[in-house]
Amino acid sequence: MFGRNKFKKLKREDVVDAIITLSKQQEDLESGILDKSAEVEKLMQRGKCEKNRDVKLLCAKKISSLQDEIKRDSKRAAFLLYNVKMLDKLKGAIDDNQFVSNTSKLPLNKLLSDQKALAQFLQSAIASRTSAENTLVEADQLFDAYEQAADNDQSPIYAADRSDDELLAIFEMQEQLDSECNVDSDIAEKDSPMSGRVAESD
Repeated sequence: MFGRNKFKKLKREDVVDAIITLSKQQEDLESGILDKSAEVEKLMQRGKCEKNRDVKLLCAKKISSLQDEIKRDSKRAAFLLYNVKMLDKLKGAIDDNQFVSNTSKLPLNKLLSDQKALAQFLQSAIASRTSAENTLVEADQLFDAYEQAADNDQSPIYAADRSDDELLAIFEMQEQLDSECNVDSDIAEKDSPMSGRVAESD
């Protein structure tokens, strides 16, 4: 990833050591700044309470000197903090490069680098899938044709011939006669004297 430059041979351990060293310096400066700030507060309180003008002047000079040191140390601490931030990004880039390098060495990832073979494989997979789909569609069409043929009632086996038609006509005529007889019987029963007596007794 780095190409032919001085970063190519850069070791992660060296970057980590530099980060630790600079972080320690930054923490020392920060600690010193806090101590000096506390000293400034004490001198401020002493200067306010002091009666002697010369002592007040001395407190003021010490405060000014400490404030200058705090300002200078704060800039140094900020510089170191930013430096550590950049080195941490460099460490992250080294880690990313190593991660990609290790992952790319996996057998399956090496296969993916052969784009020509991958394209052929995918084309073959598409062709196989299309062929299988067509086979299923053709089979479905054959089943539809079979079911339509099986449901066909035009065959002489299932059709009624002349003799069958005559018998069917007789059956239908007998059903009609039976129905008419039943109707006549119901009417006669309603009109009979016995039927009227039964109604009166009720």
